[in-house]
Amino acid sequence: MGKVYLVGAGPGDPELITVKGLKCIQKADVILYDRLINEELLNYAKPDAELIYCGKLPDDHLLQQETINHFLVKYAKKGNVVTRLKGGDPFVFGRGGEEAEALAKHGIEFEIVPGITAGIAAPAYAGIPVTHREYGSSFAFITGHRKNGEEDDHKWDALAKGIDTLAIYMGVKNLPYIQQKLLEHGKSADTPVAFIHWGTFPDQKTVVTTLGSAADIIVKEEIKNPSLIIIGEVVKMREKISWFEQLNKNEGLLVSEGF
Repeated sequence: MGKVYLVGAGPGDPELITVKGLKCIQKADVILYDRLINEELLNYAKPDAELIYCGKLPDDHLLQQETINHFLVKYAKKGNVVTRLKGGDPFVFGRGGEEAEALAKHGIEFEIVPGITAGIAAPAYAGIPVTHREYGSSFAFITGHRKNGEEDDHKWDALAKGIDTLAIYMGVKNLPYIQQKLLEHGKSADTPVAFIHWGTFPDQKTVVTTLGSAADIIVKEEIKNPSLIIIGEVVKMREKISWFEQLNKNEGLLVSEGF
């Protein structure tokens, strides 16, 4: 019997993977990886490792979750070391819990290797701390869509009034609905909002607006997935500590000047 590692690859910058996560890539016989991982990480795999792309575009899953679970069990039962490489953290909207459940059901040995989730890393790269003594002492991770279109059960009143910072994953498609619910339950239309596209990747793009204008901005700026949405007063900090864009600008100047 083999073993499965459920590994968080981090939010995109390949240097943000953990040391343990990298070791799991290096020793794997089989790697099943998602769309949002940085494929540079696959360069650390053994030359003879089998690489299986699992896809998962919004509304267009190359491999269904049940198929992925089946592959994890099948390859482990053949005696392989299997690394399931997932963007961000495997237990933060990554369905890692379902995969671990399937492995436990079949008696497969496994380990969970946490990763840095986009809900913290993407805003950090955009110069937005999810907590700040002046602007926010609480934050929540929220999924922007529900399984199979089920009736949404978010506690909108608590989210609008009780949480300082909201980090919304996969929320671009349903942003008009999210905006409507937050405004209905008392969130100010002037609340700052940031959209962070391809967070921590070199081509990261950040657009800042307000909650009242958010639905219009996603159309005007053509904001697409994968984008993280940050809602809260902490977004104001971006004006002071927007470091990542400046770093890229400076590196571009060094290259152009021949350094």
